[in-house]
Amino acid sequence: MTVEATTARARRFPENTLVAKDGEKVVGFAIYGPSRDEDLPNAGEVEAIYVLKEYYGRKVGYRLMNEAFSKLSEYDTIFVWVLEKNERAIRFYHRYGFEFDGHKKEWTLGTPVSIVRMVKTREE
Repeated sequence: MTVEATTARARRFPENTLVAKDGEKVVGFAIYGPSRDEDLPNAGEVEAIYVLKEYYGRKVGYRLMNEAFSKLSEYDTIFVWVLEKNERAIRFYHRYGFEFDGHKKEWTLGTPVSIVRMVKTREE
């Protein structure tokens, strides 16, 4: 999702957007909702999660993800799409318990890039 598309979606669906702040400064956000993928119709999706680089390592992403999971509590399966080459994000999702499910697609962010899906199933 581009910055413009993410901003537009957050404005259209503010009830599905979480914002992390340091004082009055926005330092991160997450957008969540029901699945948009036809093959996972009864799942929740974290559509976007972003934290300013200078806030890496301060658990902002974990707090956003925890809150998104709380908001998606009706779903046993949660998934994210991540840039295939974004190793930092992939490590974050792995630490959170997400695993690749083998789905991959091309996405255009100015130039075509590959994104891969990662899925986490809640433990009972």
